[in-house]
Amino acid sequence: MNQAELNQRYAIGNHVQFKEIAAGMIVAEVANQHALANIALQGAHIATFQPRGEEPVIWLSPLAKFVPGKSIRGGVPICWPWFGPHKSDSKLPGHGYARTVPWEVLETMALSDGSTFLRFGLVESDATGAQWPHSSSVQLEVTVGKSLRVELVTVNTGTAAFELGEALHTYFQISDVAKMTIRGLENCAYLDKVQDFARFTQKDGIVIESEVDRVYINTAADCVIEDKGMKRAIRIAKQGSMSTVVWNPWTEKADKMGDFGEDGHRGMVCVESGNALENVVVLAPGETHKLVAVYSVEKL
Repeated sequence: MNQAELNQRYAIGNHVQFKEIAAGMIVAEVANQHALANIALQGAHIATFQPRGEEPVIWLSPLAKFVPGKSIRGGVPICWPWFGPHKSDSKLPGHGYARTVPWEVLETMALSDGSTFLRFGLVESDATGAQWPHSSSVQLEVTVGKSLRVELVTVNTGTAAFELGEALHTYFQISDVAKMTIRGLENCAYLDKVQDFARFTQKDGIVIESEVDRVYINTAADCVIEDKGMKRAIRIAKQGSMSTVVWNPWTEKADKMGDFGEDGHRGMVCVESGNALENVVVLAPGETHKLVAVYSVEKL
């Protein structure tokens, strides 16, 4: 559907409008009594979320590029149907293809509490089928309210089981990386990608002073980003997830990526809810798996 057709079928007054912000890039703009949000149809990529009266919760790089087929720096990229490099084919895109292919709008709805619900489905094609030869469907359900609820739903529609890796690769906006601590992963085991997947146990809250790329395993715990600079905490509650990834590329890697902006890495941290490495999901024929994350703001 083009912009006009989407607005005719799925717009909700001033609460949901569809706009083409660049050639081939349409965004759903959500504005309700609780919050503002933008969601790109490519990748069903939540680009922004800002509760009314608050600073943005989701970080989007000022240099983020909205270009068909290219990943967007910031927001909530969807890693699916694998996390990290593909298990057997290094030529396939890292973190899967879901974040760089078109999704379609399936439903929009104004909820009785003033929140807004949107549902998207990944559009299958010959290109996606060549990368993922399993019969399946995947949808993303988003509820924009005082909090942001994100639900990634995968169904095995085939006759054979398959292995699923996934994550909501969420970038959170913080005042400065030196002023924040991540709580909730104390005593959890993690694999450190910076140190060739060496295994460690987290002792205290996570403080970031250099490049961090860790997969915490076997944890369903909430995480809380305590931000002394903004005098707030961001709570990440999750269901259907046994891995939490914490990532900050730090100066050298961020500079090489070219789309972070000057010192951009200092104003963000990724705390990702997913199922990776030892926690990949095996989905039997006919089975449905739901990965849910809820992001909310609390006062410090």
